[in-house]
Amino acid sequence: MDILQTITEEFNLNPTHAKNIISLLDEGNTVPFIARYRKEMTGSCDDQVLRALFDRLTYLRNLEKRKEEVVNSITEQGKMTEEITFALASATTLTDVEDVYRPYKQKRKTRASVAIAKGLQPLADKILEQDKTLSVEKEAEKYLSAEVVSVTEAIDGARDIIAEIVSDDAATRKKLRNFFFRHGEIVSSYAKGKEQEDEEKKYEMYADYHEPVGEVKGHRILALNRGEKEEFLKVSILVNADLAKRITAANFIKDGGESTKIVKEAAEDGYDRLIAPSVEREVRAQLFEDASEEAIKIFEMNLKPLLMQPPVKDKITLGWDPAYRTGCKICVVDGTGKVLDKTVVYPTPPQNKTEEAKVVLKKLIAKYGVQVISCGNGTASKESEIFIVELIKEIKAETGREVAYVIVNEAGASVYSASALGAEEFPDYDVTARSAVSIARRLQDPLAELIKIDPKSIGVGQYQHDMNQKRLDEALSGVLEDCVNSVGVDLNTASVSLLRYVAGLNATVAKNIVTYREENGKFRSRKQLLKVPKLGEKAFTQCAGFLRIDCGENVFDNTAVHPESYEKAEKLLGLFKYTKEDVRARRIADLRQKISAYGAERVARETQLDTETLSDIVTELMKPGRDIRESLPAPVLRKDLLSIADLKAGMELTGTVRNVVAFGAFIDIGVHQDGLVHISEITDKYISHPSEALKVGQVVQVRVKEVDLKKNRIALTMRKTPKNG
Repeated sequence: MDILQTITEEFNLNPTHAKNIISLLDEGNTVPFIARYRKEMTGSCDDQVLRALFDRLTYLRNLEKRKEEVVNSITEQGKMTEEITFALASATTLTDVEDVYRPYKQKRKTRASVAIAKGLQPLADKILEQDKTLSVEKEAEKYLSAEVVSVTEAIDGARDIIAEIVSDDAATRKKLRNFFFRHGEIVSSYAKGKEQEDEEKKYEMYADYHEPVGEVKGHRILALNRGEKEEFLKVSILVNADLAKRITAANFIKDGGESTKIVKEAAEDGYDRLIAPSVEREVRAQLFEDASEEAIKIFEMNLKPLLMQPPVKDKITLGWDPAYRTGCKICVVDGTGKVLDKTVVYPTPPQNKTEEAKVVLKKLIAKYGVQVISCGNGTASKESEIFIVELIKEIKAETGREVAYVIVNEAGASVYSASALGAEEFPDYDVTARSAVSIARRLQDPLAELIKIDPKSIGVGQYQHDMNQKRLDEALSGVLEDCVNSVGVDLNTASVSLLRYVAGLNATVAKNIVTYREENGKFRSRKQLLKVPKLGEKAFTQCAGFLRIDCGENVFDNTAVHPESYEKAEKLLGLFKYTKEDVRARRIADLRQKISAYGAERVARETQLDTETLSDIVTELMKPGRDIRESLPAPVLRKDLLSIADLKAGMELTGTVRNVVAFGAFIDIGVHQDGLVHISEITDKYISHPSEALKVGQVVQVRVKEVDLKKNRIALTMRKTPKNG
């Protein structure tokens, strides 16, 4: 297989660009670095394409490696043929390779291996020829021995050998896998005795479930697998066994009279005993793998906009971790996230000390000039929200001060607060106080705070604990890395948690950067990074462009311009009579127009920049220190609250997308309980997945379709016209 050609065709790339990408990856360059600083070599491939290409490249190389191993093994056995060589060369998947290798793989003791050991292989071969003149019984008599004492035993042994030959046939297995996928039906029922035990009825819809294999949705596969793992469900794939057996025998049956009957019996036995269970496992494994990949993609898709939510900068924030019996934990942090004060109040049941809590909180809000309250959406958040609305109304009436509040998704806050990192950051705080700090900071800078939490605990996926954890971790780490590097990191304030995701850095070097900063004071120049232990030239090349220094010696250090392009950037400024001070003072607003008038290609030639890099540098110089997240819609700050009981069908509301799943999206509409917009209610036109129209953090207009107070469910719609109209 020509891997370069395969990659070029599958990703629709220019061959030179494909070759460059593979070379850059092989040289150890990171995906963010390649995507941002090697656009001229890659044809401007973005990070998602590069990661997909890297995954595919890894698979194809593993495929070639496995082919070599199989060739060597079969050759060592002295069984290599031109037919096998061609089959392996034509194999495009690892499954295809394993199918070819199956007959030559060392097997554990089987009925066929026992029969072969008794010397019955020649008899099996003779029967497989299906000569009409052959008398099977007379032929079998030739193989009687101390180990084979009867004709019946000889024929049975030959039949076992033929059954395994049929089972090992690559073409037959491929046909049957396709048959299972196209015509199989996945079915499930309660395991014996589980009807009564399943109190939550969480698997009720799968108690008598059947659906064509080719139509079953990924989230159902994951649910079925979980139910089976928890021993609530029995799951299997049903096919037309008679038709499957005909497919199994098709390549082996001839019109050979007596021997043909034995071959047919062997093929059917091979299907029942060897092929069907094996192929069913393979099909279910493939269904699980596909479902996992789909779920991982949904997780990636939801995680990125959550991490990239606009920060609510420079606002003094009160973090509120709601609770009942133990009280609500409160922390006040300044605009940079530094903790100013903390306390506990008890406005929720069973204490209900609302007046006492108001006194404490009004003093805190006045003392520190709190501008916004960030309240977690966990236990007791509804009661907390009701109290907060009443509190800010009183503050407005008494002092005229405007205080807003936001309900933030607190998923993972408790994980962070109980982690070693949480203990390291706040050794004198208990876990609940740490949660309050996290809730405040995740409003101020979602990326910097959420990066501290295992992404599987952030709560924007489905069945994340049921899939391949290594693959999930790799995918989510890629999302974290892409987000951190696309935003950039303040070198003088970033935590180890944030720095470790910068291209070219790891946890050890990130700790060394923070240690160096603590011992030597703020970084004044990117060049100082080379003094950090274990941060060499190669790591510097990868990371430097993603690290920002505000108010440093060189204004370029506060942009995404890479140090390798500083001289060219200065040449660009000089070409139009600008200086670095003009950049710092933002006096180059007309730079792009001047370049356009001069001719972009001419400018690129004279500055020795390619046009892509030139455009990127201009964007950075025109707005040093820019945060790409600021161009996105800001979180909805609230000052009042609706109850679910206030909702009526037809009511129009503004909401924020909290989670996007295969069947729809959950929307926060400010009534504590998220509403569900089913996929069929998202838009008037057909979409195959909610992600085509919605993403986490998006602010949307919705209309109440139905409210079920007993089940505490809210059905929403975004359609302009009703489904039936």
